[in-house]
Amino acid sequence: MSYCGVKTEEHLEYNQLLDEYLLGCKTEQRIGLEYERIPVSRFGSNVIPYEGEFGVREFLREFAKSDNWDYILDGEEIIGLKKLHDTITLEPGCQFELSLEPKETVHELKARIEEIDRALKPILEEFEIKLLNIGVSPQTTYKNIKLIPKKRYHVMANYLWGILSDVMMRETAGIQVGIDYKSEEDAMKKFRLANLMMPFATAMYANSKIRGGVDTGYKSFRALAWLNTDNDRCGFATRFDRNMCFKDYVNLLLDTPMIFINREDKVVSLNGRITFKQFMEAGYEDFIPTIDDWKLHANLYFPEVRLRNFIEIRNHDCVGGGLEYSIPALYKGIMYSKSAIEEVEELLNRYTTNEIKELRYNVARSAIHAKIGKFPILSICKELAEIAFYTLKTAGGGEEEYLVPLIKMLKHGKCPCEE
Repeated sequence: MSYCGVKTEEHLEYNQLLDEYLLGCKTEQRIGLEYERIPVSRFGSNVIPYEGEFGVREFLREFAKSDNWDYILDGEEIIGLKKLHDTITLEPGCQFELSLEPKETVHELKARIEEIDRALKPILEEFEIKLLNIGVSPQTTYKNIKLIPKKRYHVMANYLWGILSDVMMRETAGIQVGIDYKSEEDAMKKFRLANLMMPFATAMYANSKIRGGVDTGYKSFRALAWLNTDNDRCGFATRFDRNMCFKDYVNLLLDTPMIFINREDKVVSLNGRITFKQFMEAGYEDFIPTIDDWKLHANLYFPEVRLRNFIEIRNHDCVGGGLEYSIPALYKGIMYSKSAIEEVEELLNRYTTNEIKELRYNVARSAIHAKIGKFPILSICKELAEIAFYTLKTAGGGEEEYLVPLIKMLKHGKCPCEE
């Protein structure tokens, strides 16, 4: 059969692809957080390897035993841990990613992170590891960081063609926020706005200046790495069209080259030979598409803001010292308030699509000192933070306190790597 011009196999229809997003509509307004940190030696800044007596694999094994977490395995290798709805997984270069079950308040996210960090502390001390709240490894570069033994990472490393894709995979750490949507219209309004905000947020949290022990000349080398990873699947997943809908996002994904599929615990490399649309039309060798193939393909798409059964806002360097909690607070204060959304739209709609796209490049080097057109963006960053602060303060839950460190830093005209 065919639907919207797409020929499908019997067991996978175009509507099933759309359903992945339509089923994300919900009445809750929760906040999710993915928090990556770089594990380094307590007595230097070298990244801790996966293997070895005091490596990350043994650390995970010991922590699982001490705090009753279950293994996440790839074959026989430990690649992460899970406990109820929370996970600790490893990024390609051993970066720790803590993914939390979405919460109603930033207070709850902070309490859960602190609870997990208290449990981690004695094992970290035993293994002489510290977790850095920073956007790029300050000392060890990718040439001295082995990929962990997760099959998909090795296929991705061979496929991603950007000149800094190895830096992105092995050296960087970020913080991602997930927000809920109530309807398709609500989702696409928030999706558009999050994309407009993204370069400004990247600037506010720029924290990856030092790499290989030297000043790179960029405030966010991590942002630069993403600019040079894979233009087919990175960047903006929108043309900032107010009429964009779920079908438009699905069609973008359909036209994106595929990296691999999984079959019977084996990774089958496609290496960009076909798009998902072509896969649906004709299959690949003896393989026909399944909904799991679509979910995997969607997860291997890395735009600034990603649509899932929530909206994933992605491009913030990892930060610490309390600033990490300002990131979910910023988006909660804006995205869950009709008046705040309208204020931010009015603030940002004055800029053209080309100006927003160009800003994405400028903030990697200059962060909050960048300009959009002829105008410095610092005042816009301040206004975004203040809008979120006022909304949260009006709500009366006390969550505006998490924005105070951000507002103070911006008041002094600084971003995290300058503090």
